[in-house]
Amino acid sequence: MFGLSKNALWAFGVHILTASGAFFAFLSIVATAEKDFTKAFLWLGVALAVDGIDGPLARKLEVKKWWPFWSGDMLDAVIDYVTYVMIPAFVLYQSGLMGKYFSFTAAAIIVITSAIYYADTRMKTEDYGFKGFPVCWNMVVFTLFIVSPSEILSFVFVCIAAVLTFVPVIFVHPVRVKILRELTLAVFAIWAAGGLVALYYELDAPHWVDVVITGAGLYLFSIGFVLQLLGKLR
Repeated sequence: MFGLSKNALWAFGVHILTASGAFFAFLSIVATAEKDFTKAFLWLGVALAVDGIDGPLARKLEVKKWWPFWSGDMLDAVIDYVTYVMIPAFVLYQSGLMGKYFSFTAAAIIVITSAIYYADTRMKTEDYGFKGFPVCWNMVVFTLFIVSPSEILSFVFVCIAAVLTFVPVIFVHPVRVKILRELTLAVFAIWAAGGLVALYYELDAPHWVDVVITGAGLYLFSIGFVLQLLGKLR
């Protein structure tokens, strides 16, 4: 087709898959504007799933080789900022989860610190982890919705995570960091399964779901730093 090989077409399909995240982001924005936070998080979850598979597919199908003038990294960064940062901040503001003023302030902190983080070319480590909190605000805000800590505690956690964005603490990428990858992927799968159950209950899940999401979330949040202290990551 158009003088392109089958391999080139398959490779460009990965760009289309990545770009589909923009549509899921749009659906999440619509749901958030309507204050249907269950649907908002559902579409963010779909976008997260797409983000989890497009990278490995891009490497397998050699997208950079076939389409060198199309930046998958730029496309991914644009969509990631919307789905990982902007929409979670909007959800936080729309929901008033921390009260009107704390929610607005937390949202402002999230979008500003995250924008600066995205401009840092040193964010990736030698082990394919992240130096500084990798602005996974979709997971943080979702967890706050499910666990429902106090407004003050929620705001303090957001502030701590925002500060950690600029601290040389390592956070793992569940797919790309090789050390403990199987365990980390398993824990992430448990967190995701707990998230699906929470969505089934429309964000008012049983207590055991809170425990699962909190426990798995704490592992994902801290395992990189633990491995860094042990000298396993740098």
